Amino acid sequence: MKIGLKKERKNPPDKRVVLPPQVCVKAMSMYPELQIVAESSDIRAYTDQEYRDKGIEVTDDISDCDVILGVKEVPIDALIPNKKYFFFSHTIKHQAYNRKLLQAILKKNIELYDHEVITDENHQRLIGFGYYAGVVGAYNGIRTYGLKYDLFNLPKSESLAHKKELIEVLQGIDLPPIKIVLTGTGRVGNGAKEMLDAMHIKQVDVQGFLEKNYQEPVYVQLDVLDYNKRKDGQVKDMFDFFDHPEEYVSDFERFTKVADLFIAGHFHNEAAPDFYTSSEAAQNDFKISVVADISCDIGRPIASTLRASTIADPIYGYDRKNAVEADYKIKDNIAVMAVDNLPAELPKDASDGFGEMFLKLVIPAFFNGDKNGILARARMTKNGHLTKDFAYLQDYVDQKD
Repeated sequence: MKIGLKKERKNPPDKRVVLPPQVCVKAMSMYPELQIVAESSDIRAYTDQEYRDKGIEVTDDISDCDVILGVKEVPIDALIPNKKYFFFSHTIKHQAYNRKLLQAILKKNIELYDHEVITDENHQRLIGFGYYAGVVGAYNGIRTYGLKYDLFNLPKSESLAHKKELIEVLQGIDLPPIKIVLTGTGRVGNGAKEMLDAMHIKQVDVQGFLEKNYQEPVYVQLDVLDYNKRKDGQVKDMFDFFDHPEEYVSDFERFTKVADLFIAGHFHNEAAPDFYTSSEAAQNDFKISVVADISCDIGRPIASTLRASTIADPIYGYDRKNAVEADYKIKDNIAVMAVDNLPAELPKDASDGFGEMFLKLVIPAFFNGDKNGILARARMTKNGHLTKDFAYLQDYVDQKD
């Protein structure tokens, strides 16, 4: 079996890779029948020479590979027909901008496996870059706060090589006694939490966060039932919320009245309540002035997230009174950091973590007959058709732009 690591061709460039050189070596030692080659790339975080130094072939032609691994979408004209591809296709939510890509994949008889739907038997995601999204998102949130109030000017995270360097920079600043609200307890939320803990910011409980004043910066980490409540007043468990999000209303307003910085690391179900609307953000008692929206769902559930921002230009302002984009430095405006590819700012660390997960959880499926159904659940297309689990995309595919 031959695996090819494709060059990332999407613009803006992404330096991440599914399998770093050291992981390739480990994989081929575990599976002697496996050969891995790397398509030559001038943007990858790991250079061609670093692959060669580990004995990995670097080539300009990966058309003889059985499986092609990548991170971001493949431009249509670069797709090789009749191959198995792994990458984030950004099609499973009917994203209009990638409809033509999925149409081309079907036309070219490509088997597409999407990293986003590599799941276990309970359909829980197994791999992803979420942890590093949380790490970089928290750093960027603190950086944005410093820039808004002219307190400090931290370097962009993309200029730092590793997570430990981000932590060293953060440990060198003095935050005023602000209150930080962090949502999410998964990979993203816990990546952000690790950065706040590394800064020695005190974690407090919900009651203390809402009711007490502190002489030092503090944060609270919220789970879904901390910021949502049932319409009928019943108190149930989080599984009830996951099963019936439409039966809930937001209870986040109580945090908007006391928090200064909101780090959004949650996963949001489209049927779940908004965190806050534009009218709620316009209220005089709305206190949040900086939002680091790691989840980056445009328009809702966070009204101030008007668009995704970029690594090159990560911050924009939200005019609370008029619900329009404006200068983030203006006092009453919210500073919004909503970069939608945060892990790309730490490409080596992110690639290392992702590669180890892919080696542990996915590569064995190539050699054990997919006994746990990992590949079957992640396969979106086969023989020019959508697979059963993704048949819901047929109307999306059939639409004409």
